[in-house]
Amino acid sequence: MLTVLVPWRPQPTRVPAFAAVKAWYAHNLPEAVIRVVDSDDEIFNLSRCRNLGVASIEDPSEVVVINDADTLPQKDALIEAIAAASGSGLVHLPYDEYHWLGSTGTAQYAGGAELDDCDFELVRGACSGVYVTTPETWWAHGGQDERFRGWGFEDAAWYLAHETLLGETPRRHHGRVYALHHKAEVREGPQYDANAALMERYRDAATSPEAMRALVRPAAG
Repeated sequence: MLTVLVPWRPQPTRVPAFAAVKAWYAHNLPEAVIRVVDSDDEIFNLSRCRNLGVASIEDPSEVVVINDADTLPQKDALIEAIAAASGSGLVHLPYDEYHWLGSTGTAQYAGGAELDDCDFELVRGACSGVYVTTPETWWAHGGQDERFRGWGFEDAAWYLAHETLLGETPRRHHGRVYALHHKAEVREGPQYDANAALMERYRDAATSPEAMRALVRPAAG
């Protein structure tokens, strides 16, 4: 059995994407159990949902997939990452190309086109969408910082914490993920500014494991 943790709070424009994620797993990895995760935060907190999902796994050595509700992986790359994550002590990203399909590409996929044939925008440096990890590895670098509320910067901060505290960037596998279109979230305002300021602290702390541990410790509890 494979547990797939999906942070999710229903929003009308996101429902078709989440349905596509569930359909992808049902077709490609039918043994996977999708576990939907939300928190009691008034504003959706993606980092906290990911942490809550990992915290629900009893075996610290169990390999789990954390899959955003709008992102489809490639089967071979995902299976390779799952096999490698059990003993590496690192989080694995089952892709080295992140394709954002946008409204046009998403409509093409919904109409029956193969994912590789859909229009897309290549997102360079992407580090979100699908993670493969064990709870032990996740908590070894603090998980994700729940102080990032709303949208913005939580993935980039996590990436720096992983590299600084585990001595290596998350390990990528040759493959693609495909992000489906939905209404964009607002990335401005006081909370977004607070996220940006916290991200700057992560950049400063990336020069020192000690400084990074001190920064992530409040996030990890």
